[in-house]
Amino acid sequence: MFTGIIEAIGQIAAIEMYQGDMRLYVQTRELDLSDVKLGDSIATNGVCLTVVALPGDGFWADVSRETLAHSRFESLAVGERVNLEKALMPSGRLGGHIVTGHVDGVGLIMERREDARSIVYLVRAPGALARYIAPKGSITVDGVSLTVNAVNGADFELNIVPHTAGEAITGDYQQGRAVHLEVDVLARYMERLLQFAPAQGAADRADAKAQQDGLTLAKLAEYGYSRR
Repeated sequence: MFTGIIEAIGQIAAIEMYQGDMRLYVQTRELDLSDVKLGDSIATNGVCLTVVALPGDGFWADVSRETLAHSRFESLAVGERVNLEKALMPSGRLGGHIVTGHVDGVGLIMERREDARSIVYLVRAPGALARYIAPKGSITVDGVSLTVNAVNGADFELNIVPHTAGEAITGDYQQGRAVHLEVDVLARYMERLLQFAPAQGAADRADAKAQQDGLTLAKLAEYGYSRR
């Protein structure tokens, strides 16, 4: 679990294709690894990666084919800067919002413009993700917890303040850049709950009617009837 508050900017130091998937070496620079051990998770541009080796100045991680299919990691290049965040400790502050590190899709920077000291981006999300993005709601972009300013179809607007632009790679974006998107997990759970609401309501009504008629599943079982 992560918060979307970036702790450091790292750099891709090596990329190896390994038996059909990928292995990455990330130099972590200012990120303190003294409390990181093998098997721990580090969000890298918003993707939850498991540490498989700790050479000293960074970490190695495996990237599965599933992650490659839902991210832009296949286009990563050695030397590219990446946002880094260690997994949230139980005693830590939830400064952003609940982030799982499971990327939902890849968006595209459609426009960049300056607004006083801020940078405003127009981002196009995959159509299937648009219903999860709400004005003034939260979204994770390359691992950064951000607030959605406005939404128009699958396009949404972000305002990047100077601090965020300086502490993450967000300030580097130009038109045409692909970015990792993770929608608010609460929106996903709400949708799932609503999918079952009509069916559950019908089941409750049927059970109430059966009880009114004096016929229940418990009563049928009592008389030796059972569902097969």
